[in-house]
Amino acid sequence: MKILFDGQIFSMQKFGGISRYFTELIYELNQSQNHQATCPIILTKNIHYNEKIAKGMSFMERLKLIAMFKFSEKRRNRYAARQNRKNIVNALACKQFDLFVPTYYDPYFLPLIGDKPYVLNVYDLIHEIFPTYFKSDDLALNHKAELIEKATKIIAISSSTKKDILKFYPNTPSEKIEVVHLAGSIDATSILDLDLPKSYILFVGNRAHYKNFDFFFKAIAPILKEQSALYLVCAGGNEFSAEELALICSHGVAEQVIQRNFKDVELATYYVNAQCFVFPSVYEGFGIPVLESMSCGCPVVLANHSSFPEVAGDAGIYFELEDEVDLRTKVSAILANDELREEFKQKGLAQCEKFSWEKTAKECISIFNSIKSN
Repeated sequence: MKILFDGQIFSMQKFGGISRYFTELIYELNQSQNHQATCPIILTKNIHYNEKIAKGMSFMERLKLIAMFKFSEKRRNRYAARQNRKNIVNALACKQFDLFVPTYYDPYFLPLIGDKPYVLNVYDLIHEIFPTYFKSDDLALNHKAELIEKATKIIAISSSTKKDILKFYPNTPSEKIEVVHLAGSIDATSILDLDLPKSYILFVGNRAHYKNFDFFFKAIAPILKEQSALYLVCAGGNEFSAEELALICSHGVAEQVIQRNFKDVELATYYVNAQCFVFPSVYEGFGIPVLESMSCGCPVVLANHSSFPEVAGDAGIYFELEDEVDLRTKVSAILANDELREEFKQKGLAQCEKFSWEKTAKECISIFNSIKSN
């Protein structure tokens, strides 16, 4: 079975859960004897794709890339975007595939796909639930509605996401939506010598809007003030904004708060050495960082809502959403009790064994095969 993927998400994300999912899925499909996955892009900044897929390029493809590096970065990016789109349009026109999988919500392919089936992946309903977080000209919402209606099958990355699809798109047949869980890719044995504090609480990734960083910081700031040797390490998400710096300084703990961007191979070290990882997001379609943390033996503190109970199971230390006191109580408990930390470390290691990219790919393949046989 020949499956054609486009490169939308690899142009949008330098790294992230969605691009990691498609990288792993393409890779796993190509390990199968009966399936061939193709994504005809020539250049991307996405670190997941470059580390796992692009390294398998042919000699001629590499020569083309080397030739492009005589361009300025801006010119190179424009050229790559045009060429990537041209390649996928040509691949659609040739019709040498059995199934098409768009990686985001641009419907450009609809006039080109003919009678070929396509499977739409829906990661979350963030545009529908929090529309004020997005610009008025963001077309993802309207495009998603059209693609959901016309898709042959829909893959939701959690039962929570499927429930949300049916809530916001009630005319969608429930049987059209299949749930396939994601997994984690982190190598918990790859521990590096990084300059990290001896004792710290970990926050990972983007801090804006529904990621709920301000709420989280206000909840744990009193703990930092009480324990001068304890730090907050924010991994990724780029430098603190002026507003974030003002918030941190206003609580008098600026010297105990660190922001560091990281390379993919460094992330396991952040988890392994943390006292706990807190994921205060108010909504996630799945939450790969939860699995990453558990696989590294790092206890996870997260809200009891959305997809989190589905992913963390009884290995999560849950707090009530938007309850600062409850979050502070849960974090304080895990910091103060080594036995409790060890208990949740072991629970987390057991829970993350239930998820793997191989399992994800097998479930996707089953869905793809069911379409071909219809």
